[in-house]
Amino acid sequence: MKPLDRQAVFDFVNVEIVHFHNARLDRLARISLSEVLRKKNPYLFRAKNMLSAGDLVRAILDAFLSSSEEKLFGDFLESLAIFVSGQTCDGKKSTAEGLDLEFDHEGVRYLVSIKSGPNWGNSSQVRRLEDNFKRAVIVQRQSQSGLTIQPVLGICYGRAATRDRGAYLRIMGQSFWYLLSGDPDLYLDIIEPIGHRAKEHNDAFAEARAALENRFTQELIDSFCDESYRIDWPRLVAFNSGNLPTND
Repeated sequence: MKPLDRQAVFDFVNVEIVHFHNARLDRLARISLSEVLRKKNPYLFRAKNMLSAGDLVRAILDAFLSSSEEKLFGDFLESLAIFVSGQTCDGKKSTAEGLDLEFDHEGVRYLVSIKSGPNWGNSSQVRRLEDNFKRAVIVQRQSQSGLTIQPVLGICYGRAATRDRGAYLRIMGQSFWYLLSGDPDLYLDIIEPIGHRAKEHNDAFAEARAALENRFTQELIDSFCDESYRIDWPRLVAFNSGNLPTND
C-alpha cells in the first residue's frame, strides 16, 4: 500500500463537496409542487393534523429533500472512497454489476460495494448484493484462476465490528476507511474539509429553499384550499392517489 497523500484527499473533498452543494441547489430549482405532493404520503400528514398550508409544505419538503440529499451525499462518499483507494492501492471504479470499487492489496483482490450508512437495504437488496458478489468472483476467476478474492460491503459511517456474512465481509466506519487508506485517523480527519465553507453553502441553500416554500405555499393555497383557506384534504388525496384516466 502506498502512503496516502492527505493533502490530495483534502483537495479532492474541497472540490467535490461543492458539487454536492450545487446539486442540492439544482434539485431545488427543478422540483415542482405536484412532484412533491405525488411522492409523499398525504394520510401521514393528515394524521399529524397539519392545518397550515405553510406547515404542510415545509413538512413535505423536509421529507422529500431528506431522501434526495442522502442519495447525493452517498454519491459523494462513494467517489471519495474510490479516490482514496486510487491513491493507496491503484483502486478503480468497478465494472461489475452492483459493485463500486476494485483494488489489490497484499495479494488479495478486493471487490467492494460502497454504502453510505448501515441502513442501506432490505432483505431482497441484500440477496441481490450477494448474487452480484458471487457473479463478480466467478468472472474474476475465469481470467485469473489462482486469484485470492475478498468481496467487501464497505459502509462509510456507523459503528459495528467487521463481520463475515459468508458471501462478503461487512466493514464499517473507521475500519472501512482504514482498509482503503492504511490510516486509522482518516475517518476523523475528513470531517474538516467536508465542512469547508459549509455555512456559506447552506446559507445560499436556505435562501433558495425559503423562496421555494413561499411559492409552493401559494400554489397549495390556490389549488388545494377551500374558500375559507382550509386545506381541502379530499382534493389533495385525490390528486395524490386517485385513479388515472383510462384510455378508451
